[in-house]
Amino acid sequence: MRQILYIALAILVTACGNRKAEKYSPLPFPAVNVPGIYAEDREAAMEYAMMHYWDGLADTSRSCPCDSSLVSGIRKVDVENAFVNYIGLLGMADMETAGKSIARMYWRAVECERKDTSSNVFETLTAFAEKYLYDPNSPLRIEDLYGVYAGLLSGYDGFSPEKRAVYAYDAEMCSLNAVGTPAADFFFSDASGHMRNLYGVDAEYTLLFFSNPGCTACKDIINVLTSDAVVSGLVTSGRLAVVNVYIDEDISAWYDYMPVYPSVWYNGYDPNGIIREDTLYNVRAIPSLYLLDSRKIVLMKDAPQDNVFRFLANI
Repeated sequence: MRQILYIALAILVTACGNRKAEKYSPLPFPAVNVPGIYAEDREAAMEYAMMHYWDGLADTSRSCPCDSSLVSGIRKVDVENAFVNYIGLLGMADMETAGKSIARMYWRAVECERKDTSSNVFETLTAFAEKYLYDPNSPLRIEDLYGVYAGLLSGYDGFSPEKRAVYAYDAEMCSLNAVGTPAADFFFSDASGHMRNLYGVDAEYTLLFFSNPGCTACKDIINVLTSDAVVSGLVTSGRLAVVNVYIDEDISAWYDYMPVYPSVWYNGYDPNGIIREDTLYNVRAIPSLYLLDSRKIVLMKDAPQDNVFRFLANI
């Protein structure tokens, strides 16, 4: 938190100037110059920092050497570190504000690309957005925010129609079950062959857990959910329901693995392959966790497991 606040609120003014590449010393990442008017309003200061986070990097008046290791005169590794801190800043805002910040980042990057394609700003920020916000293995992923960025990329005239179509598809998939919207209902079969549906599960919170038998990461989640006294207590008391669903085709393997799943959970499989077709949920990797409230409103979507556990520990 202290590091994020420093980056968000520090005042650092730098300028490139025209220097020869062979004599050039990379500049530090230019942090946001937050006006003093926001000094007494932390929330407003954070929002300003978020909206203007990339202004220094994307300053089209600068002329700096660029190569595979430099982005507008700044080392790519420093830009990457700044991007990670930026995600931390986004995580402290509501989704609407964070989405506006992502959109502003996109348009600033486009300005750089239109002025000088060698600046590497557009390519670098786009790559980092996918790597950190959308990659299933990223512990920082926020699919809804990547959906905003992908939607903008789908209209970028510098891409081929085929590439724009790929981003349009990604944006569509990211729009499924957005945070703050009702989760899509679906039916699943339990081990006895009884059909159940998600909205038929009555609990203050529902943890939707897409898992596979034999999946090591899934077993780690099972171990935490069953060994943590707070979380297991929520399940025992009925405040938290775990809906553990298998969406692939080897049903016999799922039956063989049944003893591993706690009997107090709602364990089932998708008999018709509806979820696997990506028409209801964008399950890009297993395991995948969704946290829902009592009305089945999405609170956390394909969330990193540590984020889910922290939330549950504080209920």
